[in-house]
Amino acid sequence: MIRVVVVDDHPIVRQGLAALLQMKADFELVGEAADGAEALRIILETRPDVVLLDLRLPILNGIEVMRQARQNGSNARFLVLTTYDTDEYISPALAAGAQGYLLKDAEPTDLLNAIRSIVRGGSPLEAGVAARLLERVTQQNEDDVLSAREIDVLHLLASGASNKALAAQLLVSENTIRSHVSHILQKLGAQSRGEAVAIARRRGLIVDDVSERE
Repeated sequence: MIRVVVVDDHPIVRQGLAALLQMKADFELVGEAADGAEALRIILETRPDVVLLDLRLPILNGIEVMRQARQNGSNARFLVLTTYDTDEYISPALAAGAQGYLLKDAEPTDLLNAIRSIVRGGSPLEAGVAARLLERVTQQNEDDVLSAREIDVLHLLASGASNKALAAQLLVSENTIRSHVSHILQKLGAQSRGEAVAIARRRGLIVDDVSERE
């Protein structure tokens, strides 16, 4: 039996969700709340398995409900059910501990399956939300790729060249070189130039010129 609390400030939505859950033998509705403060109290009192949670709530919003529930020892899994699918809502909700994120236009069957999935450790996401997260991860990966100029700087760093020498060879200012070096360290997760060079060699980003050593 999956014990569920429904939190939504719209009576029609809340009562509709409650009725849907009560129609299924594997769900037990253990509480309903119309505002964040009431939701937090019920969550801590009833210790549900899953909380269906709207984000826009009176008194405490859904983000605060999740944060405070966690701070008070709740192990409930939170499935956000909202009308908002923008980063303004998605990122804070997931950061606060939401295990799932669905929109209110989801099919009833999809919602019930999402609850069942979340209990088993799944992370059900509405398709548009999943696409946004994938796009963000892809962008982050792209941001970690070194530019051609940064690769040039890395090769010169490997030779032990100073900022002044780098600037002279690349025909740029020393401030520009410092900026390139800072970006290189950040992208490679390095703390020093030497570490950056070592990481770059391990990844095959730079290769020593054998002919120069012979």
